[in-house]
Amino acid sequence: MNSNPFNLRVIEEFRANGGVVGGEFAGTPLLLLTTRGARSGELRTTPLVYLPDADGRPHVFALNGGAPVAPAWYHNLRARPESLRVELGGDAFPARPVEVSDPAEYDELWRRQVAAEPKFAGFRERAGRAIPVVRLERRG
Repeated sequence: MNSNPFNLRVIEEFRANGGVVGGEFAGTPLLLLTTRGARSGELRTTPLVYLPDADGRPHVFALNGGAPVAPAWYHNLRARPESLRVELGGDAFPARPVEVSDPAEYDELWRRQVAAEPKFAGFRERAGRAIPVVRLERRG
């Protein structure tokens, strides 16, 4: 699951309200991403801000709060992509992660995300690394 008490509250509220979360996340598009731990094999669920593309496919940003290393969920989805599951609104589905590698697409998604959530602007500089952007495509 997730051992972070803050994340647990967000996950509980998300599931109880069909994907709607209030407080600091009111109006922010959120999804729940479940991965299997690369080493532990345990299922881990993480609430993430996402950005939909023109086709409605969600994109997530491996920010880790601007830390110099990518978040655990990113490591896990790369190690065990077959275990990926997404909860979006009241819908849940298996997903395939596709890292955005086209520079023009990446730049456009990053620009749109910073416009939607200005606090993202400083994360890349603070991290001192490229911030991976992952498209979550519905599987099967």
